[in-house]
Amino acid sequence: MKKLSIGFSPCPNDTFIFDALVNNKIDTGELEFEVILEDVETLNQLALKNTLDISKISYGVLPLLLDSYLVLNSGSALGTGVGPLLIANKKMVNEEIRNYTVAIPGEHTTAHMLFSLAFPEAKNKIFLRYDEIENFVLSSKDKNVAGVIIHENRFTYQQKGLIKIIDLGEFWEQKKQSPIPLGGIVAKRNIDRILLKKIDGLIKQSIEYSFSNYPVITDYVREHSQEMEEDVMRKHIDLYVNDYSVNLGEEGKNAIKNLLGSTSNNDLIFLK
Repeated sequence: MKKLSIGFSPCPNDTFIFDALVNNKIDTGELEFEVILEDVETLNQLALKNTLDISKISYGVLPLLLDSYLVLNSGSALGTGVGPLLIANKKMVNEEIRNYTVAIPGEHTTAHMLFSLAFPEAKNKIFLRYDEIENFVLSSKDKNVAGVIIHENRFTYQQKGLIKIIDLGEFWEQKKQSPIPLGGIVAKRNIDRILLKKIDGLIKQSIEYSFSNYPVITDYVREHSQEMEEDVMRKHIDLYVNDYSVNLGEEGKNAIKNLLGSTSNNDLIFLK
């Protein structure tokens, strides 16, 4: 057996994607996977240290990883209407953001990149785990604070009385006329290319297996979903797992290069 370390988040979209791969629901041959479940900013930090063989990462950190990692064709979170939201506890106009303290789910996240593109003048930032941001904004009722939310918080912020200021994904889509790449799966460049292609194919097979049984929510997805309601789990999966997750294709790859501002040949970024 050959053991490889693989990191992804406990969020429903990732556990949905990798369930079959890591729980012996598909035939992985001689491959065995050691799973590391962490929030995406922790995974970004691990990738910067070249720690894991295969990992989910934010596309915002990808420029810093290209010497060590390749982007796989399967497993990405990319699309339209999937971007992070800027929220606050009171109404505000965009020009006021420079006077606000803004909580962001990690320095190297795509959320931070998108926020910085939309509000380059905003300098007062703090970095929190993505699931701490709603409570940070809620607990600061008398202060000028805002937060950038991702994942399941997109579906819960209104119930808590928070207000959407701007959809940062829509801002990107209108500016660039391109789908928004949020996160993807990278693998170490020093892994044998034939083996990388097999891993890539297994991730695709794992997604297809999960879709073949959907909308059933498996125990693996449920146990890592932080007591999320099943309808929220499904909304999460429906939003972030799509055709681009199965295979980026040329459109998906071009969207990623657009985000990176790269004119590099695909061979330098993606598994071929």
